[in-house]
Amino acid sequence: MTLIRTARHLCGAGFVLAVLASCGHSELECMERAMYFESNRSSRDGMVAVGSVVMNRVESGQYPRNVCGVVAQRKQFAPGVMSKRMNTRTAPQLRDAAQSVLQGERHPLVGRAQFFHTATYHAGYNNMQYVLTTGGNAFYERVDPALVTQPLPLPPIEGITGK
Repeated sequence: MTLIRTARHLCGAGFVLAVLASCGHSELECMERAMYFESNRSSRDGMVAVGSVVMNRVESGQYPRNVCGVVAQRKQFAPGVMSKRMNTRTAPQLRDAAQSVLQGERHPLVGRAQFFHTATYHAGYNNMQYVLTTGGNAFYERVDPALVTQPLPLPPIEGITGK
């Protein structure tokens, strides 16, 4: 219990909940879960783009500093991302894509983006700089509204990360 109190003091309750929720999963499993539930298993590009966002968050210093902590954060990824069952037969390239991102591959068009939503969703915010639409999701950075040059999701692009 002392460890939990210390973590809560240093990192906040949300971080503690994310770490506890990720118990029992490896970094690879957590990355696979994010890709599986967020990319709709529709394309390798979509999975690598989701993985790139996860890694951007890990490296940002504004989120937990590990994959499982980021993926397990409440209200950030699909409900049940850490607990729902996966049917990996529906995503044969899932493990390869997850391993590749953990080894350093990034979707080249994601850049520093830390956010995405379903491509068909229309958000009414004025600070969303869209950088990519792939795998059924639109990826974006949050920027000063005066700097936004791409306020709408781009047309979908596939086949960039091919393997």
